[in-house]
Amino acid sequence: MTAKDIGTRGTSATVRVRADGEVDEESLAYLREKVGTALDRPGIPPVSGEVRVARASAQHVELPWSAGADIRVGRHLVTVHAHEASARELADRLHDRLRAGAERVVHRGDTTRRTATPPPWRGGPQK
Repeated sequence: MTAKDIGTRGTSATVRVRADGEVDEESLAYLREKVGTALDRPGIPPVSGEVRVARASAQHVELPWSAGADIRVGRHLVTVHAHEASARELADRLHDRLRAGAERVVHRGDTTRRTATPPPWRGGPQK
């Protein structure tokens, strides 16, 4: 796979966007913007990784635009895949999935393996 364009965000996060196939600059810029807004928010630990975008050259493909992202949020890995009919739809779908994945990772510590309060007959709080 040869990269048509490789870019790195200038913030504290380092996310590389790679394009393969016939990807125009306008679509790539919109995709970079959407990835940036999904991951550059307060409360999210340092982010690094790569987003790969490809456009199929075959005319008969129903969803020619595809993307895959492997993003490390803090010490957790968020992997996202998307297939869409247009570049804008792909960027929007990727934004939604990256944002949801990052939120899940950030709030994972709040609810993981938390036990319910034991009943009073097992040493729980007495009323």
